[in-house]
Amino acid sequence: MRTFVIITFSSEGGSASQVVNRLTDMGFDVNLGTHDFVYHWNKKDVSDGEVIELVDKVQKKLQGMNVMLQFATTQ
Repeated sequence: MRTFVIITFSSEGGSASQVVNRLTDMGFDVNLGTHDFVYHWNKKDVSDGEVIELVDKVQKKLQGMNVMLQFATTQ
């Protein structure tokens, strides 16, 4: 399973490099294309709760950076 993140930046917020550093520290890979970042789960079955927990962690890690987040999780 994979969880993708799309980031929308604000000129009033954190820099792209700061966001990249924070997300890669969490285990995300930069993914140029439709989605900006991807998190590779190391298992096939991921519960809804685990995905929500990951989203919560990302929100907390990027708090105060004035970015908008969009998530998608696929098989």
